[in-house]
Amino acid sequence: MKIVVLVKEVPDTYAERKLNLETGLADRGASDAVIDEICERALEVALSHADTAEGVEIVVLSVAPEGAATNLRKLLAMGAGSAVQVVSEDLLGADLGLTAETIAAVLRAEGFDLVIAGNQSTDGAAGMLASMLAELLEVPVITNLESVAIAADRVTGTRVSDTARTAVAATLPAIISITEQLPDARFPNFKGIMAAKKKPLTVLSLMDLGIDATDMTPARTIMTAISERPPRAAGVTLADGDGVVEQLAAYLAENRLV
Repeated sequence: MKIVVLVKEVPDTYAERKLNLETGLADRGASDAVIDEICERALEVALSHADTAEGVEIVVLSVAPEGAATNLRKLLAMGAGSAVQVVSEDLLGADLGLTAETIAAVLRAEGFDLVIAGNQSTDGAAGMLASMLAELLEVPVITNLESVAIAADRVTGTRVSDTARTAVAATLPAIISITEQLPDARFPNFKGIMAAKKKPLTVLSLMDLGIDATDMTPARTIMTAISERPPRAAGVTLADGDGVVEQLAAYLAENRLV
């Protein structure tokens, strides 16, 4: 079985994150670049299955700047067998459509039985990539899984939404996305770190994949304006006294908090 885990390099969640007001893009020099934690959990799902099943090949796939290779080596040290990185200046600020088109092209070339992604990244937080890939690749998709069980021909789990938990299943090949309810990723050990230096990391370009980022035939999302977040305004103070309960109820209702 071949499992491809989608990973994304993002600005450190615990550091200040900024937007470049000239480019409209995340200022990636403002903080350290790390692999999104949800992606590491996705890798842990694959590694946990490989711990109990034979013949499992795990590939990590990322569309990321050249410098992301260092973080991809960390994932190889954790246990992934190989990595594929798509690097191109034309992907700077790529929208979800172009990103999905790029990843789908790699998946077609690499082949896969199961693709595992996080439900949403900590920077863009769009949460649509898994579904878009399934549309492009014409395979089943299950999103927002808080538990996952992988078998030779199918994947099952519990899908969580705002109002319900649902037992779901899909035949392979398929794409799934997971939530933060899945376990934390394991730490790489010394043996893994040494082995990672010899594991293959393939770097591809858009030209290799036959993709033209300037082709506007597909719908593209383009940033047209950006501004700084306004200063936080003073809060509303409710003093003890007659009518405070009614004021509080009205405030909560007005702000859709109840």
